[in-house]
Amino acid sequence: MSRYIHLAKKIRLAKKNKQTKWAPFWIIPKIYGGLRKIHPSRITTIKRSWRRTKTKA
Repeated sequence: MSRYIHLAKKIRLAKKNKQTKWAPFWIIPKIYGGLRKIHPSRITTIKRSWRRTKTKA
């Protein structure tokens, strides 16, 4: 293994990490309106876990 991660790879990994986060809480009333109880993870398009799916970064 290499001693350090190149900056380009670090940026790619940071982007992938941001994509796996839940949507913000204020998005739910904005999209659905009212007081519907929906989990923020339902709105996020890319659902990836470090255990299940690996990236090509």
